[in-house]
Amino acid sequence: MANLPVEVITEILSRLPVKSVLRLRSTCKWWRSLIDTTHFILFHLSKSHTTLILRHRSHLYTVDLQSLEKPLEITHPLMCYSNSIKVLGSCNGLICISNVADDIALWNPHIRKHRILPADRFNRPDSSLFAARVHGFGHDAASNDYKLVSITYFVDLHNRTFDSQVQVYTLKSDAWKNLPSMPYALCCARTMGVLVGGALHWVVTRKLEPDQPDLIVAFELTRESFREVELPATVKGNFDMEVALLGGCLCLVENRGSGFDFWVMRVYGSSDSWEKLFTLTQDHLHIGLPKLQSVRPLLLDGDRVLLEQNRSKLCWYNLRSGDVSFVKIPGIGNSIEGTVCVASLLPPTLLNLRAESEMHELGHQKNRKKRDDFLSKGFKLTFHPGSWERLGMISNKTTLFDANFWDVQFPPFTASSLLMLFFSGLKRLQFRMFNIKKNRT
Repeated sequence: MANLPVEVITEILSRLPVKSVLRLRSTCKWWRSLIDTTHFILFHLSKSHTTLILRHRSHLYTVDLQSLEKPLEITHPLMCYSNSIKVLGSCNGLICISNVADDIALWNPHIRKHRILPADRFNRPDSSLFAARVHGFGHDAASNDYKLVSITYFVDLHNRTFDSQVQVYTLKSDAWKNLPSMPYALCCARTMGVLVGGALHWVVTRKLEPDQPDLIVAFELTRESFREVELPATVKGNFDMEVALLGGCLCLVENRGSGFDFWVMRVYGSSDSWEKLFTLTQDHLHIGLPKLQSVRPLLLDGDRVLLEQNRSKLCWYNLRSGDVSFVKIPGIGNSIEGTVCVASLLPPTLLNLRAESEMHELGHQKNRKKRDDFLSKGFKLTFHPGSWERLGMISNKTTLFDANFWDVQFPPFTASSLLMLFFSGLKRLQFRMFNIKKNRT
């Protein structure tokens, strides 16, 4: 691969899994410089493989989505209190996790690098009870910044009112800032924000009333403001819902008690693009299995959808046949939560944007290395037999660098000693030729 262009080497290495790339990184200084560039990290991210992170109490595991077997436990950087850990969000291979002490870490488990975030501060209003807190994590492409959103929700039971405190952490500033409160009440405190189209999504309601319908609210990472997402035209009334990411689209799970309808927004932001993908009922499950209480889609793989049932089991749903097959993962208990994550080389810090200049510089370094490797061998010029006899017969058209005049040998000279020897030898030859011609005349 030493003679291949930088672009070809980059293409080859970008198709390898993270583990293989990290091994190659330690074999050569030039490869390490290439793999550490922003260009390569982002290029590898565009071709990264999807993995599944499973949480069981305070333990986290990675599972290959192709086989869903042999879970590998990964050691996270946070202390565990009360035997619990929570996943707040995932984006581009970075995972936000927290413990019950509200310690938050931004972590890439594949390269084993993390960053502890500063603690967020909130003030509890008088006569209000702390109800819930949700988070959402994503990348703001407009500012090239990663943001963590924290929504703390308070309830006044006496007056049946609610309030919220919204804070945003940005990786560029490494600090939290306060935003205006959200005029909605959270419906589920255990869900993290779903990142689609540069916005984080939650299920909320407008009032603390039993007959109030649920709705989807989006927090735009660039504008840092909330807006409502229009539901499918045929979806009306009071029912439970959940949002998820499925096949790169915003997914709505409609639960009316008799079954679960799964809707996807094919074109984000267009309410006309809502499409019902499938319906899951208790009849799809085998007799004797627990009743469906909650179903969350995790991944779309061709004609199959990976579902998380009742926060305890995983199963595949076949879109063509409607069959359900449960996944048995050895070594993990029944209480699990899944998070889809990509395996990337992205560090928990901001990358610089000098990707192109880095690649050009690496290309120049490689060319210089080839030249230095050649010159470091050195070379030695010797005459052919009979060259001295022919020295006086050199015509104006014949040069000292004629291939028939010299033999080239390669002793182990360095580049600097080679240049000194070459120029000194050239001066001696010119001086000797001058003397020979002078004596003949």
